[in-house]
Amino acid sequence: MNENISVIVIGGGPGGYVAAIKAAQLGASVTLVEKRRLGGTCLNVGCIPTKSLLHAADVLESVKNAAASGILAGEPQFDWNKIQENRVNVVSQMVKGVESLVKSNKITVVEGAGSFVDGKTVKVTAADGTEQTLTADRIIIAAGSHSSLPRGIMAEHASDPACMDSTGALELTEVPKRLVVIGGGVIGVELASVYNAFGSEVTILCSPRRSHILPGLDEDLTIRLERQLKGKGVTVLPKADVTAFEHSDDGVVLSGKTGEKDFSIVCDKVLLASGRSPSIDGLGLENAGIENERGRILVNDKMETNVEGVYAIGDCLGKVMLAHTASAQGEVAAENAMGGDVTYDGTSCPSCVYTDPELAGVGLTEAAAVEQGYDVGVGKFSLMANGKAVIINGGTGMVKAVIDSATKKILGIHMLGARATDIISECAVLVGTGATVDDVDRIIHAHPTVAEAVKEAVLAADGRAIHTVNRKKK
Repeated sequence: MNENISVIVIGGGPGGYVAAIKAAQLGASVTLVEKRRLGGTCLNVGCIPTKSLLHAADVLESVKNAAASGILAGEPQFDWNKIQENRVNVVSQMVKGVESLVKSNKITVVEGAGSFVDGKTVKVTAADGTEQTLTADRIIIAAGSHSSLPRGIMAEHASDPACMDSTGALELTEVPKRLVVIGGGVIGVELASVYNAFGSEVTILCSPRRSHILPGLDEDLTIRLERQLKGKGVTVLPKADVTAFEHSDDGVVLSGKTGEKDFSIVCDKVLLASGRSPSIDGLGLENAGIENERGRILVNDKMETNVEGVYAIGDCLGKVMLAHTASAQGEVAAENAMGGDVTYDGTSCPSCVYTDPELAGVGLTEAAAVEQGYDVGVGKFSLMANGKAVIINGGTGMVKAVIDSATKKILGIHMLGARATDIISECAVLVGTGATVDDVDRIIHAHPTVAEAVKEAVLAADGRAIHTVNRKKK
């Protein structure tokens, strides 16, 4: 690696601060530019605070269902102020941890918004309007993303006091009696789960183009999760097009159509969860000649932009907007900025949804594998046959493995059930290393664990499962 190189990182989220630390470890003199708090969306208003609320919801659900295990806890109560206080404390602890890491790696932090003057120079404008100019040999853009506005009439009412984005939903001072979630993606579904657990009457309105929640994830499992949510009282309307928004004496009235059917819903709060968009406005990309397309910065698999010495990672690429994706890309960018020659491969990048039950997947879904022309083999293992899952939640869920029948290579593994978001890391190793059914057959899993179901699903894809009846091969 080439030392004595100076690096500027624009953005201190999970992509930016990881890139900064990696570059510093490789000998660079690093300056990290952040206009708010270190940790970015993930630590401050995204992954961490959302999971804090989801954990509280999970504890509440566990207490409610404790009698099934012989624990008589009585009717549970909750203190919303205490739950919110804990969320703030968790975020604060995690941010302080990042600040400590950055300091220990001798990274200079400059507060303010960064914008390009040219390919080697960045102007930083502080909150009070003061400016300073920084130069470096290499620049890594990790500018993140922001909440997208929904299309149509809801965009016109986004500033209404009854409407909020995901940040607003995290910071509510009280639980709304009735909540409508516009959008059936990960953010909307997770927050719908939170407020349903705490007593809200929740309705999820899927995009007019979507017939079910969580598009892009395995359809078998998302349909099962949707069924679970409905069983808990969440209403899910497919292909919902809101055509009217008005206030009444009883609250906000949303009207529209789901296909050919009319709907009208009265609620107290509306969560606008229509996804996220890259935050590239104000970066001055044109001053450096950095190419972007439809608001997304263009890079190759080395995270290089078209401008030599300038890299970009994470959400501002407008592709896979996940914290762990940004972190992995940050390490790649930092290594290449320091003279390395590494590439980013997202094959082993998992997706996680922290609902109850949890949903997680890595690699190709069955539909994607078929579309790519593989001779697809599918193995399914119900968690009703897994002892640990039965103990935890009655065996709710399933593991699904997708393989190439010709080579026995594992193409994807998808899971709905207890501990799914933890167990998916094992699956990421299998998919990322190109493991085959035979490789998994030789792995010994501890018993009883939910992870045993992964092996069974993979073996089932080749008609070799032990603890379930194998489907006859065609």
